[in-house]
Amino acid sequence: MTINIKNFLNDKTKLSKMGEFQSLKQIDGLQMSSISADLYGNGRDDLALFYFSNGANYASVITSNSITSEYINWNNHSHKKVIKALLVNTKNANTFTGKQGKESLDILAKNLSRILTIKESKSQRGTSETIKIKDLIFASTGVIGEEFPVEKIKNCLPDLVDKLRKDHNKLYWLKIASAIMTTDTKPKVAYEEIIVGDELIKICGIAKGSGMIAPNLATMLSFIFTNADINSNLLKTLLKKAVANTFNAITVDSDQSTNDMVTIFSTKAIKFGQNLSLNDKIIQKFELALKKLCLNLAKQIVVDGEGAKKFLTVNVINAKSLSSAKNIAFSIANSPLIKTAVAGEDPNWGRIVMGIGKSGEIIDTKKLKIKIGNFMVAENGKISENFDEKKLKEYMQWDSIEIEINLKLGNDAFKCYTCDFTHDYIDINADYRN
Repeated sequence: MTINIKNFLNDKTKLSKMGEFQSLKQIDGLQMSSISADLYGNGRDDLALFYFSNGANYASVITSNSITSEYINWNNHSHKKVIKALLVNTKNANTFTGKQGKESLDILAKNLSRILTIKESKSQRGTSETIKIKDLIFASTGVIGEEFPVEKIKNCLPDLVDKLRKDHNKLYWLKIASAIMTTDTKPKVAYEEIIVGDELIKICGIAKGSGMIAPNLATMLSFIFTNADINSNLLKTLLKKAVANTFNAITVDSDQSTNDMVTIFSTKAIKFGQNLSLNDKIIQKFELALKKLCLNLAKQIVVDGEGAKKFLTVNVINAKSLSSAKNIAFSIANSPLIKTAVAGEDPNWGRIVMGIGKSGEIIDTKKLKIKIGNFMVAENGKISENFDEKKLKEYMQWDSIEIEINLKLGNDAFKCYTCDFTHDYIDINADYRN
């Protein structure tokens, strides 16, 4: 599939329920490039490089799948808190590839470090820096278990480094975001900013993900960049908090992948001073902006779920505990019966009752209330006296559907996001490798 970026630049082009594409801005200290290594055989960009001229503090949250890619393994063993570059490829996951996959990654690291070192030696800063293999991290997405195309990628590294740009307009951000896509139908970008004194703090984010999406991350990658000088430990704390109710609050098909990560990078361009903490007002403002950006990207992933036609929010309120609210929310969101009913615009609320019950949580049916949109459908252990199926069926034709479960058992709540199941999902995944 060849991506026409200009199709996404029309001001009238809506990102479904998310609004219009945001214009991302340049991040000082970040250089980016993307090219085609012909991994798909159709000339689309499938390789992306992010280079930090002054190094970047970084932190990641990764998949909880017990089987992980060689790239995840590499990053975990690095133990570095400041890195120089991130290399990303699509089409091949480099997972379950044995010795060949691991050795391929070593080859790429050695070649990329050498080429970047040469680049540094030619820089106008008048300094020469040796880029070590431990200064590099990696990400990948694609098919699991296929031999890794190391030669194709290695041969493209000089061109990839040569094309690095530090000026980033809207078009260029979309080009980079498109290069990390697999079955996605559109690139996913988001932007937030805050003012601190006379300084503009920028947060730019891109993501990919369409299928194999479930909590504790999934077949998704997200890379977030900021010019704010925040140390790696604090970045880790902020990212984990942001992910909890955003990327870990989405599901497309309840499947969890082997490769996936959300990583945030600080280019350190805007200095705040030393020893910042969660209690600092600057960090609190940054945290709110980061959560907003992550939720934007997470929702874009759901909207672009494989074969999706409708966006579904499941809101569980007044639960006895957060874990109970989450279990019930995902029990509903991951139900094929509920998701297909939404696809068919069928107000079959009995399936929601089923989804609540199969969660395993203790429920008082006499207290339980179920709403779809603004319509009360069930209360006091039975169908609502005000239930109007004709009006509810009209609501089910909307592109965005909300289900609210009021347990009336406590004060905790959890909101998750999913999409419907259509026949297109089957078609996409039945023919995924072709």
